Amino acid sequence: MTSLAGFLLASLAVVAVPGPNLVHIVTRSAQDGRRAGVVAALGVETGTLLHVLAAVGGLAALVSDHPLAFTVLRYAGAGYLAYLGVQALGRRAAPEDDGAADDDRPARRRLLRVWGDAVLINLLNPKVVLFFVAFLPQFVPAGLSAAGTRARMLVLGTAFLALALALDLCYALLGAALTGRLRGTPRRERRLSYAIGGVHLGLAALVFV
Repeated sequence: MTSLAGFLLASLAVVAVPGPNLVHIVTRSAQDGRRAGVVAALGVETGTLLHVLAAVGGLAALVSDHPLAFTVLRYAGAGYLAYLGVQALGRRAAPEDDGAADDDRPARRRLLRVWGDAVLINLLNPKVVLFFVAFLPQFVPAGLSAAGTRARMLVLGTAFLALALALDLCYALLGAALTGRLRGTPRRERRLSYAIGGVHLGLAALVFV
């Protein structure tokens, strides 16, 4: 229990530090409304689930043994963030979304795109990759059988996923609360799009620093 508590505290610090995941959730919620923010949070944590399964299956260890693979992931993540940033800069108007029921196909496709973007951002996020490659294994005692190691990693990964999802949903609600302040006129929406694009491009540039 002491080890689990230490793991959760460390996980909280990892999730709370601003990065591509947090920025994407807040900006999607601020620009497209609460529903989009929640979908982005679910997309990010779908990516986390895939990270957990990869760690349990040994793929994370494989990445740690091949630095080139990690480098490719880093640059792929930076490229995708840059792509989203350019998209935001070229965006003209944000659709209204107050959380009310909306079953038309364009809205569904838009939310599916939000979800897919969030999954990819998390899968290509170097911070999350490092967490599962270098940090998570430190909380797995030596001497466990292969099955015991996988079970331990699955429990820890699930705990991390639950904590991250709770915080990400809070970020989505925070972004939605900013919607009324940041949107409302074409000028405000253009400024918001420029700000979101600039943040994504800035995060992409950090990879090369």
